[in-house]
Amino acid sequence: MARCFVTRRLPGPALGRLDAVHDVDLWTGRLPPSRPELAAHLEPAEGLLSLLTDRIDTGLIEGAPHLRAISNYAVGYDNIDMRAAAARGIPVGNTPDVLTDATADLAFALLMAAARKLPEAIAAVHAGDWVTWEPSLHLGAEVYGATLGIVGFGRIGRAVARRAEGFAMTVMHTDSSSDAGALADLIERSDFVSLHAPLTPATQHLIDADALERMKPTAILVNTARGALVDQEALAHALNTGQIAAAALDVTEPEPLPADHPLLKAPNLIVTPHIGSATRAARERMADLAVDNLLAALDGRPMPHLVSA
Repeated sequence: MARCFVTRRLPGPALGRLDAVHDVDLWTGRLPPSRPELAAHLEPAEGLLSLLTDRIDTGLIEGAPHLRAISNYAVGYDNIDMRAAAARGIPVGNTPDVLTDATADLAFALLMAAARKLPEAIAAVHAGDWVTWEPSLHLGAEVYGATLGIVGFGRIGRAVARRAEGFAMTVMHTDSSSDAGALADLIERSDFVSLHAPLTPATQHLIDADALERMKPTAILVNTARGALVDQEALAHALNTGQIAAAALDVTEPEPLPADHPLLKAPNLIVTPHIGSATRAARERMADLAVDNLLAALDGRPMPHLVSA
């Protein structure tokens, strides 16, 4: 029986399978454990089931002499120092595929909400500002037949493209290794730009001031990938000056954004609290995969969803 630290309660019954064969130390707080708390709980642990909100850096890994498996409850794993884990021979697993459709659904929902100005229209009803049918109020952008640029054409990017087919959209796409010219062409021609690239040193602030200047003034930016793909200071400027029409973000840098963050004061902005995978089915399946990874590694078997440094 191994000692496992799980950094948050997870939906569904999956943690029961882990608890049946190992000693589970479960963090029950709503907020993530602080770094000192992480260090204290990791020190005796052999297995770690972490969330993307847990920064598992070199110091934490070095301070956990018994640690032999990390399972991350996410598709991405940029919150884990992969080199430090590899140096110790610690396998790292993730939870791919199961959140693809849930995240693609949200990306398209955000695109539609921003295009049709749904937050403003809903707020007007609740504020008592719906006085009659008005021909010039809450005018949005056409989605049907528009051009959608997808940056990052992995599983989720391709799923978004499939949804766009139903709206007869012209779809352009680049992957995270595309050259700057391909990205610039996509940005300049797209009515909607949706981000689905992984966060790497090469993609940090991929959408910067120059990229935003290249976008159409009628264009809408959607980000359901990682907050750091976008230079938020440049985005705030672009929204405040009308450089682009709107932005819809499910991810930010940091998360959550402080209530007084300048970006939140920008017009034509939708921000949701990182709910891309927030369907019951997706989150429970993620828990199953995360537990499968940990059980396999602690039993000396390869993780079924192993990632490499």
